[in-house]
Amino acid sequence: VNAVRGLAVSDRHPYMFSASEDKSVKCWDLETNRIIRHYHGHLSGVYSLALHPTLDVLISGGRDSCARVWDMRTSKEVHILGGHTNTVASLIAQDAHPQVVTGSLDSTIKLWDLAAGKPISTLTNHKKGVRALVKHPREFTFMSGSADALKKWHLAEGKFLKNFHGHNGIINTLSVNHNNVLVSGGDDGNIRFWDWPSGHCFYSTDTVVQPGSLESEASILCSAFDVTGTRLLTGEADKTIKVWKEDHEATPESHPLQWKPSREIDRY
Repeated sequence: VNAVRGLAVSDRHPYMFSASEDKSVKCWDLETNRIIRHYHGHLSGVYSLALHPTLDVLISGGRDSCARVWDMRTSKEVHILGGHTNTVASLIAQDAHPQVVTGSLDSTIKLWDLAAGKPISTLTNHKKGVRALVKHPREFTFMSGSADALKKWHLAEGKFLKNFHGHNGIINTLSVNHNNVLVSGGDDGNIRFWDWPSGHCFYSTDTVVQPGSLESEASILCSAFDVTGTRLLTGEADKTIKVWKEDHEATPESHPLQWKPSREIDRY
């Protein structure tokens, strides 16, 4: 029995996919609660999963330094997206070009041509491993999270746009809603809320471990907004799932905006 490192639920089929450190990727039928398909091919633990929004294609990334593209229905391997030199820890799949983006612990991000199975470009701006990627739901931009900084990119050609500074440790998870609120969760338990366009961190807090847990278990492992975008769910190292909601009593007087635009231009 090994840890489950990734989950993905299909919007078009009653299927859920799971990835585990035991090298397996499984497809679950949510109507019968049974495993109906196995995807074999990874040589080591599988750490990330993504579903293509319009094609019956599943992408998984693992500790064997590659991402594998699967036909969801036949369980056959379509492509091996190789080129990273360390664990592929994060994935983005979309229906526009480039259709796959991978982030790796080798500190690089690769944009892929899904039809050809070849990389379009490699982004080397990060100095530390990239453990988290998230795409904006409306803009053609995405964010990458690493211990050195959060970086905002334009998706088409991988053009660098902006750095978001504030964290002092490893970033495990990123989430964004339709209201341009970006949430980043760190290995040290720090959660930061950012304004997507400006990069301003308007709120920061540290999670509190449940009674009986060690202080070292104050770590944010995963996060997601609900459908409304008003509630945030976090999975944490103290074996809890926490739900965060907006403070409806907050006012400009109780939470003043203290933001001064930086005059420095981020070049990388």
